[in-house]
Amino acid sequence: MKSSILILDDNNSVLTALEMLLQTEFEPVFCLKNPNSLLSTIQKHNIDVVLLDMNFKAGINTGNEGIYWLREIQKYDPTISVVMITAYGDIELAVKAVKEGAFDFILKPWDNNKLISTLHAATKLRKSKIENASLIKTTNTLKAELKPSSQQIIGQSAPMKAVMEMVKKVAATEANIFIAGENGTGKELIAREIHRWSGRNREVMLSVDMGAISESLFESELFGHTKGSFTDAKDDRVGKFESANMGTLFLDEIGNLTPSLQAKILVALQNRTITKVGSSTPVPIDIRLISASNKDLKKMISEGLFREDLLYRINTITIELPSLRERGNDILLIAEFYLLKYAKKYEKEGLKINEEAKQKLLKHHWPGNVRELQHCIEKAVILADDKLLNKTNFTFDNNLLTSKNNVPFQTIEEMEKEMILSSIAKEKGNMSAVAKNLGITRQTLYNKLRKYGI
Repeated sequence: MKSSILILDDNNSVLTALEMLLQTEFEPVFCLKNPNSLLSTIQKHNIDVVLLDMNFKAGINTGNEGIYWLREIQKYDPTISVVMITAYGDIELAVKAVKEGAFDFILKPWDNNKLISTLHAATKLRKSKIENASLIKTTNTLKAELKPSSQQIIGQSAPMKAVMEMVKKVAATEANIFIAGENGTGKELIAREIHRWSGRNREVMLSVDMGAISESLFESELFGHTKGSFTDAKDDRVGKFESANMGTLFLDEIGNLTPSLQAKILVALQNRTITKVGSSTPVPIDIRLISASNKDLKKMISEGLFREDLLYRINTITIELPSLRERGNDILLIAEFYLLKYAKKYEKEGLKINEEAKQKLLKHHWPGNVRELQHCIEKAVILADDKLLNKTNFTFDNNLLTSKNNVPFQTIEEMEKEMILSSIAKEKGNMSAVAKNLGITRQTLYNKLRKYGI
């Protein structure tokens, strides 16, 4: 594709001559006699190169107007290449323009070959700047969104051994993987393990919670957008698909997508391309897709809530994660892991769990799975008075909120409120001591008191 050029000169004969010369080299060619519509033309037509006159008013040869509009172009888009055009006597002004950021300058009367050569070089610089800007944006996206997990997969039970054997078998392939399992069973950890064992492990794995993206921002988040494509699009944005190119993309809770959004994901997977909002140019993508959901997608298909063709795309291999209650003594292994972690965090090292407490943990149904166990251990550590934790340190509220199996469990907010109340009672209202016990600042504590109406 040829690059676009905008010629700005107050002389009609100059404009006509340049347009005739350059129309075979550039497409399209825009000509302006007045600079007042310069920026609007650039915005509307995505100009690559601007050939800019230094002076526009008769009898004024300061070059200030040319320098002013050069700066305005750079403010709007610093990747646009600007070539100044001026009379022989204004060489000093042209050199000043180059110091201000112009690519080069051309003297009137110009040499056609030299002019064309200069403009082509300016075009190459423009393309190079765009590529560099895209790389910088991609890097910044990754820095902001990548949070490498230091968690490990803990488990020696038969169900977990079977899962890990499956992970190692499928990781080396390029097959799309679907991970099924209840909330809190560690679906993202398994996805990261698949990525770690795959041939793409030197590239990035990006995680996207599909339930957390609003429908209005879906395409922008997943596919990216161009500057000015909608009201708040102040810059180009690289979407999750493009950011994960050559790596792994993990779409968590994919069952939360509406049918219309499912269709957009399906098109991207089928075509192996995405199209940014505000653009008509397809961008090729090369990703390893891993999806997950706690919902029964086959049942959703029968109810008309999930596309059957999308399910076939995402589940070449399905990995079923066992619930924590199916994992036997893994409960104690995980409990010990979090006990060490939180004992260190809250400066209560040396804590142990006695046998009665272990039996209580083993008998609990764990509707919130590993995530529930994690918070249970953290709460016990925070409220512990002795080095040896007994069964009274581990409490499970029979709350009205229930899991999909109608098993009651406690929300994180309720657990947090209970911890705060218990700590206040223990410290007899000493808020400094309460904040220290909970590992938060006094201001954070007061914010939570207001939140829970304590």
